[in-house]
Amino acid sequence: MANRHLQRSIAMQTLFEWDFKGQHNDQSREILSRNMVEFAPGIEDTLFAEHLIEGTLREQKTIDALIVKCAPEWPLEQVTVMDRNILRLGIYELMFGKYDEVPPKVAINEAIELAKSFGSDASPRFVNGVLGTIYREMGEPMKDDVSENHKHSEEKKVKTAPKEVPEDEPVELKKVPTKKVVIKKLAKKVTTKKAVAKKKVATKK
Repeated sequence: MANRHLQRSIAMQTLFEWDFKGQHNDQSREILSRNMVEFAPGIEDTLFAEHLIEGTLREQKTIDALIVKCAPEWPLEQVTVMDRNILRLGIYELMFGKYDEVPPKVAINEAIELAKSFGSDASPRFVNGVLGTIYREMGEPMKDDVSENHKHSEEKKVKTAPKEVPEDEPVELKKVPTKKVVIKKLAKKVTTKKAVAKKKVATKK
């Protein structure tokens, strides 16, 4: 777990540098390799960090749209580069990650820890607010599954040796709406809030 936490931190720092230097996706692998050598020279298997970077960049358009919808008072370009990329990484793990490896609540907690370590004093609350909103809109999947429960569940899986699901066979999560549904619901909420605000202003006049 410590290995994964370290790789997640390095992935976040890689996204920070990628963003700061102009968001050139073709440079992301080079940045990650350099950061791994500098910050984790003893780690040979970097697949987890590579997966996080590739997945986050692949889903960036959807992820950025969610940040905008969940924090309408903060235009994306005004969110600090650090907070922006902690959120990108956190949303990727929350919405597109493998729940059998990183449960949703663990993904949120890890993002908050990154915010505490690398962000400002206000970062943890901001990150928690955005990710919490998305999590609730998803129907709070695996609500009671935290890291320790997840560990026991994994041990149980090994003992019972269940039939493996092929990687190309999708696993249905009935409680988790598709990303399009989540975005539409958030967009509707934002639109409704703006309409109420305009009505109040008109009434005062």
